[in-house]
Amino acid sequence: QPPNTITTATATATATFRSTKKLFIMWAIATTTSSAVVAAFSQPRFLFRVASPSFSSTVAPRSRSTTTSTTSTSLRTASSSTTTTTTTDTKPTIGNHGYDYDMIVIGGGSGGVRCSRMASSHGAKVLLLEGQLQHGAPNYSAIGGTCVNVGCVPKKLMVFAGRYPSEIAEAAGYGWEGATPGTFNWKTFMEAKDAEITRLNNVYQKFVLANAGVEVMEGFGRFTKPNTVEVYNKNDATAGQTLTAQNIVVAVGGWPFKPDIPGIEHTITSNEIFYLEEQPKRVVVVGGGFIALEFASILDGLGSDVTLMYRGDLFLRGFDQDMREHLAEEMQRNTGIDIQLKTNPVEIIKNADGSLTVVTEDGNRVDADCVMYATGRKGKIENLNLESVGVKTEGSFIPVDEYSRTNVDGVYAVGDVTDRIALTPVALMEGHRLADTLYGGMDRPVDHEFVASTVFTNPEIGTVGYTEEEAAKKFGDIAVYKNRFRAMKHSFPKSETYSLFKIIVDTKTDKVVGVHVATDGAGEMVQGVGIAIKMGATKAEFDATIGIHPTSAEELVTMRSPAYHYKDGVKVEEGS
Repeated sequence: QPPNTITTATATATATFRSTKKLFIMWAIATTTSSAVVAAFSQPRFLFRVASPSFSSTVAPRSRSTTTSTTSTSLRTASSSTTTTTTTDTKPTIGNHGYDYDMIVIGGGSGGVRCSRMASSHGAKVLLLEGQLQHGAPNYSAIGGTCVNVGCVPKKLMVFAGRYPSEIAEAAGYGWEGATPGTFNWKTFMEAKDAEITRLNNVYQKFVLANAGVEVMEGFGRFTKPNTVEVYNKNDATAGQTLTAQNIVVAVGGWPFKPDIPGIEHTITSNEIFYLEEQPKRVVVVGGGFIALEFASILDGLGSDVTLMYRGDLFLRGFDQDMREHLAEEMQRNTGIDIQLKTNPVEIIKNADGSLTVVTEDGNRVDADCVMYATGRKGKIENLNLESVGVKTEGSFIPVDEYSRTNVDGVYAVGDVTDRIALTPVALMEGHRLADTLYGGMDRPVDHEFVASTVFTNPEIGTVGYTEEEAAKKFGDIAVYKNRFRAMKHSFPKSETYSLFKIIVDTKTDKVVGVHVATDGAGEMVQGVGIAIKMGATKAEFDATIGIHPTSAEELVTMRSPAYHYKDGVKVEEGS
């Protein structure tokens, strides 16, 4: 930019830094759940980075030809650099194009709602298409998407419900005599859950979107030609209204995948589990990802007899190996789940009494009242008619660049359908940045680096950054700090429940590049730590933080000696 512009901006940023430093530190202390992040916020270089405007050259978003960041399907990290928002001098085109709308968004999930809402706030005329505005069969994922209807929200409610028995089991150790969990009423819970999801459906439609000026239409969308979408409803798949837009965003999300084996039609997925009329007493959960692990833990906590079948050696592939092994040990010791690894069902038999029998590759049979498959998800693209406009696909997903652009001009995709990182907050970020880039006069590529996540098992696993295996491969020289201990809450009543904390440091820069925690409330804890890691906090800054005592979280700022190192990617034990 012109020198005088830079000078003025620098002076403004410096004044902002000086005047807001104390307020910013106070905000960090008041809002974070982890003491480790407070020290990082207190560093002037971090405050200056946040307070200062970007001095990058302005670039017209639509004309970018060079790649400034790349993405990865890793749950935790990507090879992209941390990006900054640059305001462009290119005015967005709104209304001067001859189409019915500036933007049509197909799909009212997390990414679609955020994209449409932000685009409308920038002045764009936006239509959001969603096949179903209220939750339930047959589409399940209504307005609000998988997360609100058959994902994060109802699942977390079930997680809370399933944890009460283990809490009450420790009551005697604290002097409470005669405490029992009581009897779980599945029907009562599901009725309350349905009422809550209905409330959220209405909030999204009548307040979140309506207040933003987004037009919402109940119906599915499919392409017919460039810039053109044909709308049809769930009861009549014949051609309906044809609408046009300068930009069309595909945000249809994903759908559970089930293998083609005999009897698979008798099984359910994470869609139907929320609408069972009765709690199954015997459940087989098939899969080894976080959805399978979470529902196995939930149903076990609610009192069902649970068998977990996974074809691999150990579940949660792609997570840190120590966390995987620790969770397996805790589940074997503290739950009633029958964990069957290296086990692959080949047939589901429905018996005369309505029960099911799962037959495995080795001929074993397990009887159950319900069989739930959680064996991955696929993109929901089959009815979009993408081929009519030449949109490239890879399997059931739509590949996009760092601006969520497909290979066809004017067609974009965000969220799970892009197969980047299938998490609600990631879809929100992708939709928000796309709207800002198209209509807000900003240059905002997506940023998938250091995305924190949680597995809501017992114990929870919170993770952000690189696993030990990934860090050793990428950085070569790393130090690994870890500690396994029994938290005070469980130590006092003499429960055999253990926590595991792990920090991974790039020794060349001293930056913390990974934190993995298995303990109560790990998700709440790691969300705060994730801020510090995203800002580039070093191990020295973690060590400089005064811990909150007595908490488990203080372990993050008190581990001083590494358990071992890696040199050029090779593990070196301490003292060797």
